[in-house]
Amino acid sequence: MTALSETAGKLVGGAAQLIMRRGYNGFSYADLAKQFNIRNASIHFHFPSKVDLVVTVVESARAIIQAQIESLEHGSPVGMDQLLTYAGYWEQCIKDQTAPFCLAGVLAAELPSLPDRVAISVRGHFTDLSKWMEHVLTLGVEQGAMRLDASPTVEADNFLAAVYGAMLVARAFDDPDRFNRIVEAFIDRIRA
Repeated sequence: MTALSETAGKLVGGAAQLIMRRGYNGFSYADLAKQFNIRNASIHFHFPSKVDLVVTVVESARAIIQAQIESLEHGSPVGMDQLLTYAGYWEQCIKDQTAPFCLAGVLAAELPSLPDRVAISVRGHFTDLSKWMEHVLTLGVEQGAMRLDASPTVEADNFLAAVYGAMLVARAFDDPDRFNRIVEAFIDRIRA
């Protein structure tokens, strides 16, 4: 991914926040223009279409997540530590509202209505995350810290369902603590 100009970076950040709160169909270039006090034409200069902008948003998020995963793997070779750090990241984001919901999660809910290029990026995000989670769970079993009721592939899906379901429940009840309770229940189930 090429480096973004300062303006393009601000637009990507603004679009990410709008997507997390409203979804793909819930924002427009007019919203960004108003937020940054610029003309729509200025946005089109950087991103000719909304699809171009949203694909850049998703791919930027994927790059950040890949960097965070690499940091986790280098920071601790312990699978359970990586799992807890990942869950803790989302717990904090939901509590302080910096990322009240994963933007790829919001977009996944809209997949049937998304343009193909956006859908491909969103699916790529979940593929990346699922592969990493499968690796973490396998590592946890090998290290004796986790016991799984199913294969690491199935349990990776179960964990992602717990995390994303917990985000949804926390949002629906406007109660960030529900996220932690749901995710902790999954972690307690697999802890050896």
